[in-house]
Parts: sequence; C-alpha cells; structure tokens
Amino acid sequence: MKLLYSLVLLTAVMTGVFAAGQESPARQGRTFVTALPVNPVAVSPGRRTPVDFTFRVESGYHINSSQPLGEELIPTQLHFSLPGEMAVGKIQYPAGELMDFPFDPKTKLSVYSGDFVVHGLIVAPTAAALGTYTVHGELRYQACDNNACYPPKKLPFTFDVKISPAVKRIPKARPNAASPHIHN
Repeated sequence: MKLLYSLVLLTAVMTGVFAAGQESPARQGRTFVTALPVNPVAVSPGRRTPVDFTFRVESGYHINSSQPLGEELIPTQLHFSLPGEMAVGKIQYPAGELMDFPFDPKTKLSVYSGDFVVHGLIVAPTAAALGTYTVHGELRYQACDNNACYPPKKLPFTFDVKISPAVKRIPKARPNAASPHIHN
C-alpha cells in the first residue's frame, strides 16, 4: 500500500513538473493578430492597382509599429512571395500610436492595436500572362501586453490577383464650338 501511494505521489509530481515545462495549449500557436480577407485584385499587364491589407490585433495586446522607437524593438513588416514578375510596391504602413505602459510609464512606444491597414500597389509586368495568381504574404511582428512581450511571430496570408486584358476606355466627349450642346 505504501509503495502504491509513493507511485501515485511520484506520478502526480512528475506530471506537474512536465506540465510546468510545457506551454499551455492556449499559448501554443497563438497568433495575437489575424489577417482580414483581401478582396481579389484585378490588374492589366503593364499596369498597377492599389491593394489594402487589413490586420486585427487581439484585444489586450499591441504590436510594435513598422518604425518602433527603439533599436531593440522588432518592427512589424510585410513580406511577399510573388508569382512570375509581379511586384508589390509602395508599401505604406500606418503611423504607430504613441502609448506608454505600466512597465515604463515615462517611455512612449510606437504600436498598432485594434485594426490597422497597410496600403500597397500590385504591379503587373507588360509581358504578364493572363490568369489568376495566388500571392503569399507574411506579416512579421512581435506582440506584447501590458506586462510582457512574446516571441516574434509570422502570420501567413494569401490573396488572388487576376491579370486580365486592359479595358479600352472610351474617351469622354469634349464639347467644341461645333457642338450643339455648347451654351454661351
């Protein structure tokens, strides 16, 4: 009986030690940020079109902006894996919100919280083949709460780009002196 009690106690202690050394399932794989769906983008060969990437930081957390105020802070960045000669250009990150936190109330940090939008341009080369392509993106960031920062994360996301023939624009009629619609 004493041996059985010792084995049960040892098992309980070992289980507790093992569990203490493991991340809780709630923390494992936690992203802190979600990417909202990107509407399909349509562009013609040799043209460019705007695209917006919207991200949502989980309530109670913040991430460093793209231009944090300290060298030791990890900036938020977008990276892309693009098909063919397609390019994403003119990435414009929003300005970070200057906030102070209980761990150092005298120091302001440039952060994103809630929803934030990054703007860019999709550029299709002149010789681009027509069709729909999937672009793979990745948001690199470091999330923090009011007490601690967590290891840097990478959030993958995708969106589609349809390269289609240019739509011929019909020029607007410009009135001239012979036009019956000119009124002086």
